[in-house]
Amino acid sequence: MRGVLAAMTVTVLTGGALTACSADDGPEGSIDAFVAGWRKGDLRAVDFVGTTGATLSAAEVTRQLRELSGELAATPPAVARQGDPKVDDGTATGTITVDWTLPGDTHWTYDRQVRLTRKDDKWQVIWEPQLVQEKLANGDQLALRRDAARRGEVLDAAGEPIVEPRPVVRVGVQPNQVTDVQKLVGELDAAFRAIRPALVPAVDVADLPSRLPKAAPDAFVEVATLRDEAYQQIRTRLQALPGTTFQTEKLDLAPTREFARALLGSVDAVQADDLSAHPGKYVVGDLIGQGGLQERFDDRLRGSAGLTVTVERPGQDGKLAPTGTELFHRDPEPGQAVKTTLDVGIQNAADAALVAEPQRAAVVAVRVSDGAVLAAANGPGAAGENLAFTAQVPPGSTFKMVSAVGLLDRGAVTPDAVVDCPKTLKVQGRSFKNSNDFALGRVPFRTDFAKSCNTAFASLAPTLGGDGLALAGRSLGLEGQWDVGVDVFTGKISANGSPDEQAAAIFGQGKTVVSPLAMAAATAAVARGRFEQPKLLLDPAPAAPAAAAGLKPGSVEAVRAMMREAVTVGTATALKDVPGQPVYGKTGTAEYDNDPAHTHSWFVGWQGDVAFAVFVEGGGSSTESAVPIAERFLRALAR
Repeated sequence: MRGVLAAMTVTVLTGGALTACSADDGPEGSIDAFVAGWRKGDLRAVDFVGTTGATLSAAEVTRQLRELSGELAATPPAVARQGDPKVDDGTATGTITVDWTLPGDTHWTYDRQVRLTRKDDKWQVIWEPQLVQEKLANGDQLALRRDAARRGEVLDAAGEPIVEPRPVVRVGVQPNQVTDVQKLVGELDAAFRAIRPALVPAVDVADLPSRLPKAAPDAFVEVATLRDEAYQQIRTRLQALPGTTFQTEKLDLAPTREFARALLGSVDAVQADDLSAHPGKYVVGDLIGQGGLQERFDDRLRGSAGLTVTVERPGQDGKLAPTGTELFHRDPEPGQAVKTTLDVGIQNAADAALVAEPQRAAVVAVRVSDGAVLAAANGPGAAGENLAFTAQVPPGSTFKMVSAVGLLDRGAVTPDAVVDCPKTLKVQGRSFKNSNDFALGRVPFRTDFAKSCNTAFASLAPTLGGDGLALAGRSLGLEGQWDVGVDVFTGKISANGSPDEQAAAIFGQGKTVVSPLAMAAATAAVARGRFEQPKLLLDPAPAAPAAAAGLKPGSVEAVRAMMREAVTVGTATALKDVPGQPVYGKTGTAEYDNDPAHTHSWFVGWQGDVAFAVFVEGGGSSTESAVPIAERFLRALAR
């Protein structure tokens, strides 16, 4: 910390601005000038003598005061006179209160006695190190030690730590033991690439040849930090390489590297921009939350560091060394836990379903019975972004679930009503078609839903009116104000658009955009028969969760039946033989620009008490991308 603190500076003022206090002013004037000068770093308004009576310059006292303050010099204390000094035959004694503000707005406060003598009609402050603190002597310096607090844990729904100390191995290279650096780079790269599942991000060793010559010959030049399970896969290969060296320790980590990574965030060493953005809050070496829950609740999780002010004194070698004198101590206050609703088994299943997906993708799962968020997975391509909660993308045909609720609520259609499904349909000159140009002809509406007929839905758009689709979505929680503890996008539904916009919006195109969590919550609402805001945090609990809202039983019962048909005879038949309870769902392929070949892939559904949404950015056909991910997820849950 000594290297971070700047020395006190002496303010340079123009001549005549400062005058010493005469005896006629009384000793209180000199004390007041001293306490003001200490704070400002400018003592020229004060006359000083030493304990032997020798005159001392203000510059000399300023230098000694700065040195005695040591590591606290950059933040001089607030100093104030207490009452009037006692005067006795040319001497006086007054009391001052010294209040140091330590990191974390901690105050170290104490009183000191100021002695003064009158000479040449002036009151002079008798300077001695004890004016700063009673246990200080010449040459001493104040030192500040910080003792890190135990960080609070992020807990799962069962109250077990998700993030806890787990073993890691730091892989390094000792320069003077390397015989062929280019060969070493190639062998290290091959070893790291052999870890399965693949590291995210990959370890880059290309800069090793330029780093090694700059390091000391016997230095530990770090290459990568591996979880112990990853290290064990390639331990033999690494240890056989000339120059490699290893350090073991424990870091606060989730069960796997992928585990809800974007949602949880990470705990890392404080960076320069953190220090500049929060002066006095952090010091070099602190660990702070970066991203996700770790950052959002960093103050709660981090707790308060312990602080100890000690005395240091130069040793025989001239270097400062602790004297063992402790002047102030505050114990560290451990951080508080953050308890989530996450289910470790379901989260692991969601992460595993995405681990091989190269596209940006997400799987989010919500418990039907109470809205608890069970999993929030973001694939490797998401690069730390919490797409599961914050993506703003068109939902494609998964939105037919919402449209169907609206149509049934209005009595515009029944599941068995015949609704024509032509190959194409024109609305205001805009042509709409079905995937792969299929046509079903005149079939029941439930078949249009199961087979995902765009033209049938587009033909029904006028029956919803300008705001009918938005009203249906809001009944399922979309566009709501949700308090879940982290950023979330709840959707924006197209409303009061032109006839062709309404035709596009009814099957999830047009201007409607959603997030995977928003669609998972809407799906859970259909499954349970009422909307309940998803909840992620149990402690601290949300301050203002959105109100629950019931749905029309007849409408949601019909939509449930149609979503089951989508799995048994419709576009998601790959899921009909998944072990366990029946699967209900709806596929979706969403165009996102003017190129019909560019589409997002979706699947929403539920099995038992688990509702979920799968999203793959640019994933193409849902049957080729989202549905297989959903199958991997559900089969993992069944194991």
